[in-house]
Amino acid sequence: MKHIGAQPAKSEKKSLLVEIERILPGGVGLAHAEGLTLFVPLAAPGDRLQVRVDRVRGKVGFATIREIVSPSPMRVDPPCPYFGRCGGCDFQQLSYQAQLDSKVEIIRDCLHRIAHLETLPEIQVYPAEDPWQYRSRAVWQFDSTHGRLGYFEAGSHRVCDVGACPVLAPELEQLLKEVREQIRRGSLETVPAEIGVVAGDLASISVAPAFDDLVTAEVSRKIGTENYTYNAEAFFQINHSLLSSLIGAAVPSVAGRLAFDLYCGVGLFTLPLARRFERVVGIESNSVAARFARRNLKRAGLLNATITTDRVARSLQTEWNVEETIDILLLDPPRSGAEAGAMDEIVRLHPKQISYVSCDPATLARDLETLIAGGYTLDSIAMFDMFPQTHHVETLVVLS
Repeated sequence: MKHIGAQPAKSEKKSLLVEIERILPGGVGLAHAEGLTLFVPLAAPGDRLQVRVDRVRGKVGFATIREIVSPSPMRVDPPCPYFGRCGGCDFQQLSYQAQLDSKVEIIRDCLHRIAHLETLPEIQVYPAEDPWQYRSRAVWQFDSTHGRLGYFEAGSHRVCDVGACPVLAPELEQLLKEVREQIRRGSLETVPAEIGVVAGDLASISVAPAFDDLVTAEVSRKIGTENYTYNAEAFFQINHSLLSSLIGAAVPSVAGRLAFDLYCGVGLFTLPLARRFERVVGIESNSVAARFARRNLKRAGLLNATITTDRVARSLQTEWNVEETIDILLLDPPRSGAEAGAMDEIVRLHPKQISYVSCDPATLARDLETLIAGGYTLDSIAMFDMFPQTHHVETLVVLS
């Protein structure tokens, strides 16, 4: 018998025998028992489980695995000793193919249920080159009271003390060990409560905020033929092995006159767009990222792109009444999706093609509903597994 999350069951909480039907958006398993729809974290489709119902809201129950009675063929042994406590990974119990299949189903579920799309194009899948040691960006939490360094435990703000992390890039894994050792020796004068780290090429590392001899340096990363400079204060994708494929799928191969790049960050898509289009407009609200985008364009000799530091909705509303046809509008918003008003402004500008890169299928589906109501057709969907061992997924949809 296997047990997960070794907390003793409370007598007043109901225990049920269930079978997991599938994985839902959010990464939880779905089961039904005694008139309840149950959400069960860390499950695999086909598992037969003894679960404890921790709380009930209407006819929905939130449950915890107490015993794996009969494991699914899709279930594997998680290699990380912190699995089940650390909130960083919630798919390590699934074989890699099962992870990919579950993420495709999550995308379909959101597009059907939220965007109300009955028929979908086939979802093209881009697996990670390596589902381990891929994460080139992380945020570590430090609990000064107990001397713990790691990630928040699932569903809490308690810090899980992590001695090793199997999804971290090797250079960040080494840095984690070094910082932990310095904390143990008491050789650091101060340690921030939250530490952001990113790794670039040639084992370069940036840390924010700077503390002791760890500094917010700049790192560089070559993706395809483009070079990007950034630091830990500016967003850059965490899984670099898939970025060439993502850029190739999101950026049209044909040339054109005008392209927009919304939430452009440090210019990941702006640079390749500027090589194909006569004029490119990038909009980014983070001033640090916008500054790097301008520098990356200048170093590449691309003078046909401009970067506006502003919120996307406000910039589109106040600055752009474009009579000239926009050939392509590309957007890559944060997990929360486009901010209020942005999608209405995009419909108003009426670009010929839209490439929407999303790290949350639910907010993507919400925004797609506005675009489709505005006259757009969903042409293609691609899934890029940027976040192996987690339920998170990068999705690209192209509309015309």
